[in-house]
Amino acid sequence: MARRLFGTDGVRGLAGELLTAELALALGRAATVQAGAEHPRVLVVRDTRESGEMLEAALAAGITAAGGDALLGGVLPTPAAPLLLGRYGFDLAAVISASHNPYADNGIKFFGADAFKLSDATEQRIEERLEEPLATPSRLGRVHRLRGTQEDYLRSLHTRFEGLDLAGVDVLLDCANGATHRVAPEIFRRLGAAVTVVADQPDGRNINDRCGSTHVDALAAAVVDGGHDLAFAFDGDGDRVLAVDRAGVVVDGDELIALAALHLRAHDRLPGNGVAVTVMTNYGFHTAMREAGVEVATTKVGDRYVLEELCARGWALGGEQSGHVIDMGFVPSGDGIASALLTLGSLAGGDLADRHAMEKLPQRLVNVRVTDRDAAIDSGELAQSTERESAALAGRGRVLIRASGTEPLVRVMVEAPTADEADAVCDRLVATVEATAGTPAR
Repeated sequence: MARRLFGTDGVRGLAGELLTAELALALGRAATVQAGAEHPRVLVVRDTRESGEMLEAALAAGITAAGGDALLGGVLPTPAAPLLLGRYGFDLAAVISASHNPYADNGIKFFGADAFKLSDATEQRIEERLEEPLATPSRLGRVHRLRGTQEDYLRSLHTRFEGLDLAGVDVLLDCANGATHRVAPEIFRRLGAAVTVVADQPDGRNINDRCGSTHVDALAAAVVDGGHDLAFAFDGDGDRVLAVDRAGVVVDGDELIALAALHLRAHDRLPGNGVAVTVMTNYGFHTAMREAGVEVATTKVGDRYVLEELCARGWALGGEQSGHVIDMGFVPSGDGIASALLTLGSLAGGDLADRHAMEKLPQRLVNVRVTDRDAAIDSGELAQSTERESAALAGRGRVLIRASGTEPLVRVMVEAPTADEADAVCDRLVATVEATAGTPAR
């Protein structure tokens, strides 16, 4: 292949341009062959993007052409895929979603029979198979629509959190017009909460459109205006969540993980007394965990790498600042709904606004859209600027610059003792990125 298709979270790009029906068919065929079973059973679920039905049909064609059976689960959050894999003993699952990206993008990611995302090596082998001729299977596969998948997922959530009584809790949910728009309100109601929902009317194009976990400003205002106790904002495919307290303050993944870690440790339910997070995690998190006697392992960005670290250490809790929270006691994947419920369980009836899990260092993060992200990352000028700014912040803060694994972006993050200093350092580094990589015309 001219370049690697798989990024940090599957194959993702503009639907109909990079991610075509032809590519989806080829991926379905290659992944089915790679699964290794004689007649693999492959679950396919999707989010609410208008291109999802086209890609679902193409994937199913590829699966059946390779002799597998395509089992269509419909619109479901990403974490439902590994749960259903285990429940039904499927050989493979494919999720059609571009997560928090705009509607015009879409993606395909795969989970193996063990309910984990496929390894880098397996994804590379699938790419190699795209160029191989298709052997004629002993029989062609069939396409089946699965019934009851939504209820299966809800039942799993209810079982995991059956001891959580949300009576008297007034919660506002932002479903991003995505995959959680039915199941999230339903499980909160089943557990007794008074639920108000926004962004729960998907039309194929409004997913993540000024809503969801990447656009929480309006939700924060709505919490205060409506007098709600708290709110949760999911992303398009439902594998991440951010919270908002009653004062309208956004609570990110770092704080949600800290809350859960301290709660679980206090109840002797934190295996290994450790958590795994990424290099993006706020320095204040590390300070809080050190003071609490909780070990922290740091990985590169991507929930798959957090998951690998958890498995290697035998730990159960980890995640990312962006709102991916992994609770291995439930599913080996980020699950926004489960994370929201875990947060409420960790509060034990308390107020999210009164949390004291960690003190965050002021942080500034800018996503710089560029024409050539590799040119910026490899730039000697950027390396010198980064070294200079890091030295000035030594012992007081930090600088992190990385290329996005899924978009033409360079991410510039700065943490400093004051917001003004973080802003100033970040602005200088962003200017250097733009000068070395070029920015696309607006």
